[in-house]
Amino acid sequence: MSSAGSLAAARGHDARDALAPLRARFALPRDGGGEPLVYLCGHSLGLLPLAALERVNEELAAWADHAVQAHEHGGRPWVPYHENLTAGLAALSGARPLEVVAMNSLTVNLHLMLASFYRPQGQRTRILIEAGAFSSDRHAVTSQLAWHGLDPQSALLELAPPEGGATIHEEAIEAVLAERGAEVALVLWPGVQFRTGQAFDIARIVRAAHGAGAIAGFDLAHSMGNTPLSLHDADADFAVWCSYKYLNGGPGAIGGCFVHQRHSEAQPRTSHGGTLPGTRLAGWWGHEQHTRFLMEPQFRAAAGAAAWQISNPPILAAAPLIASLSIFLEAGMQALRDKSIALTGFLEELLRPLSAEVQILTPREPDRRGCQLSLRLVGGEQRGKRVFDALAARGIVCDWRSPDIIRVAPVPLYNRFEDAWRFAQALSETLPAG
Repeated sequence: MSSAGSLAAARGHDARDALAPLRARFALPRDGGGEPLVYLCGHSLGLLPLAALERVNEELAAWADHAVQAHEHGGRPWVPYHENLTAGLAALSGARPLEVVAMNSLTVNLHLMLASFYRPQGQRTRILIEAGAFSSDRHAVTSQLAWHGLDPQSALLELAPPEGGATIHEEAIEAVLAERGAEVALVLWPGVQFRTGQAFDIARIVRAAHGAGAIAGFDLAHSMGNTPLSLHDADADFAVWCSYKYLNGGPGAIGGCFVHQRHSEAQPRTSHGGTLPGTRLAGWWGHEQHTRFLMEPQFRAAAGAAAWQISNPPILAAAPLIASLSIFLEAGMQALRDKSIALTGFLEELLRPLSAEVQILTPREPDRRGCQLSLRLVGGEQRGKRVFDALAARGIVCDWRSPDIIRVAPVPLYNRFEDAWRFAQALSETLPAG
């Protein structure tokens, strides 16, 4: 490697990195000898913030000391517990506080949003998604189509990359909406595509969807905590996300949801009888807090996105996210993004000499990707899997996506430039054996 791509250069970048101390605030997985592994898999599961141990233990202590009274007493009472996450989620999503809520898991939230926002009428029945969407999103969409008595084979509109390509340009989304927009009731699109790592211009997609008369919703599982977002200003209708990837909330962590304020303002605040007018599905935790425990049959919606809550939040699954979001707020998303661009760019440059054998599927432009790079090795699936296994044997933790993609994500919260160098070095050494 050149001097610009040497281990000394990587360590020089790390020495100048103002965010480098954040690494010490995360638990680093280690090998049998106690040495830290090169962890580049934050796109799948983020590392444990050490403070999460304390946050969870505090809630266990509250349970032990106060039992049911901890709902209203203690350091962080459980009834308004989700409010501890509001400021961080609003900052990372570019939303107003009333537009975000921590609740459920991603696909549950997606179903709730589709129940509200997918309203097929006349010829406007289709849902537009990407071909090769994350399987859970596709399952949710097709089941919602079937729920409305529609045939997913005809009502689902899937947009694929051009032949021989891996990514979809926003122009293609605009073109299909210009041509077939009168058929489309809702567009569901990722902020970052999980397989390729491509980031999309959310505001542009919203404009195209709204221009065609469709609702614009987003799956931000690979965007939250990875790329800067401005959901309110982009005028997105809704968005959902999980919290166990870049948000470091832990396996099965509580998910989140954004609903633009114009929709919550348009929803009825009260209903009688057991039937909620409008389109929101209701549960008791979506009821306004100060009358919730009166258990009246009348539903009085909480303000904003909180009205879409169904059940009380899982406290032990939410506590780690408090620890993680506090680090995001301390570091600042712009500083993290600046490091992400530099760190991912450094890794890309290290991989460029391997271009005869390694194809980078992720777009080169920084504004069209987050920190993930998706790699396809020449030689097909079997060779790619052999190289992936060889990397694992060298202490590299990344991700294999069938049939032939290795995904790596240098996360700015805890990854170093040295980690990027070590991955590139290991890959260059394993390619001949693969």
